Amino acid sequence: MILDNCNKDTHQVTPQVSPQVKRLILIINGEMSKKELMLVLSLKDAKNFRQRYLLPAISNNLIEMTQPDKPNSPTQKYRLV
Repeated sequence: MILDNCNKDTHQVTPQVSPQVKRLILIINGEMSKKELMLVLSLKDAKNFRQRYLLPAISNNLIEMTQPDKPNSPTQKYRLV
């Protein structure tokens, strides 16, 4: 995790996120599928979406899967943590 801000007094750490992840976080409304997210973001390349948006947001614990035990489920959705 890259540190964006570290406050010595409160020991609070904020992860630095890419502009793509920021865009993703701002558009999530409740639980949304990968297809819905890509549509709202006007993206067509699923591989690019996964690598630049989805995986970094998940690894920084900003969003989570609704079915973490079935990551490849066709009914998988994502929501803010």
